[in-house]
Amino acid sequence: MVKAMTFFAGGPRLSGAFGDTMSISNAIVIGAGIGGLSVAAALAKRGIAVTLVEKAAEITDIGAGLQISPNGLAVLQALGLEAKLTERAAVRGQAVVLQDYKAGRQVARIDLLRGSADRPYYFVHRADLIDTLYDAARRNNVSIELGAEVVAVTPGSPAQLRLADGSLRRAELIVDASGLHSKTRLLLNPDSVGQFAGQVAWRAVIPNEISHPKEAHVTMGPGRHLVSYPLRAGRLINLVAVEERAAWAPEGWSIADDPANLRAAFSSFGGRAGDMINAVDRCTLWGLHLHPVADVWHENGVVLLGDAAHPTLPFLAQGANLALEDAWVLAKLVDTLPADQALRKYQSARHARVSRVIKTAAGNAKRYHLHPGIARSAAHLGLRVASTVAPGTMISAFNWLYLHDVTAARNA
Repeated sequence: MVKAMTFFAGGPRLSGAFGDTMSISNAIVIGAGIGGLSVAAALAKRGIAVTLVEKAAEITDIGAGLQISPNGLAVLQALGLEAKLTERAAVRGQAVVLQDYKAGRQVARIDLLRGSADRPYYFVHRADLIDTLYDAARRNNVSIELGAEVVAVTPGSPAQLRLADGSLRRAELIVDASGLHSKTRLLLNPDSVGQFAGQVAWRAVIPNEISHPKEAHVTMGPGRHLVSYPLRAGRLINLVAVEERAAWAPEGWSIADDPANLRAAFSSFGGRAGDMINAVDRCTLWGLHLHPVADVWHENGVVLLGDAAHPTLPFLAQGANLALEDAWVLAKLVDTLPADQALRKYQSARHARVSRVIKTAAGNAKRYHLHPGIARSAAHLGLRVASTVAPGTMISAFNWLYLHDVTAARNA
């Protein structure tokens, strides 16, 4: 068959129409977050010409930490990036410790070192992961356009997007990884509306002046909990403090709040948790909203990835990891299958897994926030006994999550 010469992202390339029996040769990715940069690098590594567009004028340092569990690390390893993370002082996590809010008494300890030695668990500064993925995208010849705000996306052959300056971009594939406020998500799922979850999360990063160990601590109190773990070789501590509340709060990581509000909400927390909260001098407030997993992830050359497809609450620390998984699966499929078939298989392969993760995360919040009484006492006793008598069962209960490897031959 004679292939038409069309001007696409990445320059003139030989291609066929979307839906032909060929894999794609060029793509546009929307959003320079973790999902967007990782899928851009993964696609480009397979020889696909990629242009990434990002509305921000520069990639700025976002002051927040995240946890890379073995399932997400598998993708970073496949992209050859684990060493780059450790060079940037990522902390290898040793345990997750659940503790009571009054004085920090340990309730249970989940030993992360019981897992596979070649798939560790890392605590990473978000800016360091973004920088690592950005460098990987550039090394693989991804063309990156900053200050390029997308105002409309149109499925088609080729798919098309329009920027705020009026210019158009066309490609065989457009991947929208712009997050939960994705215009493409709304286009494909017009009835998909989020609802306030009745919870807010403060985020802060403080100096590590308490010798916080290489562990993630979850300090559980009535209607609230605090997560803390070290960053950048232990020099910093990342804090996420979640409170149940009726008053609505907007979504967004960068909405500044008065640290006095955080201290007031967690005034009953003692021990190290109280010390860390009192050390916060700057914080942001994030209103947590429940969004359904999108029913429709793709249409005629346009596809959703990461939070654009499945916004994820932070109670299982899987938002970044699921985006990494999405990126690998999508890149592999569009490289090996006809494009329309690849996108159908991508959604079918991912939908059930992300739905299970999101449901499990929501359940974690309820367990963390138990109020004093029989239910709380019984739950904490059960955790304490399991942690002491059968510690291996604590981590093995999450094998379905952490040992899932999308880069393995059976899944790739």
